[in-house]
Amino acid sequence: MKTRDIMTKDVVMVDENVSVAKAMSIMTKNNVSSLIVNRTNEDDAYGIVTRRDVVNKVVSEDSDPLKLKVADIMTKPVLTISPNLSIQHVAKLMVHTGVRRMPVFDGHRTIGIVSNSDIFRGFYRYLNDEDEF
Repeated sequence: MKTRDIMTKDVVMVDENVSVAKAMSIMTKNNVSSLIVNRTNEDDAYGIVTRRDVVNKVVSEDSDPLKLKVADIMTKPVLTISPNLSIQHVAKLMVHTGVRRMPVFDGHRTIGIVSNSDIFRGFYRYLNDEDEF
């Protein structure tokens, strides 16, 4: 089973100059726990901002989400993966890096995102003969 078989294709993206409050609104409206942060140019890296970042870097620090920008709390660069990578390799990468979600990059653009939940569901399908591994 490959990354492309389990990835979420509807990736929600945001610019790094957006306020954390706006990013929280986007996450809530789209029912997602993370946003991919757009590159500022073709040579730039993607970033990621998660609900955990908001809790750990904004709420717990009693910071103002209206004044902070996504750039202030995001992780950048973010580790991207190929759509052809096996889910076993993705799982190993997640274990070794401590990352729970990774954007899927086809060499030109972000085409999806894979979370540890996606790997879990894909493996469950495999165990129940719903899909080939």
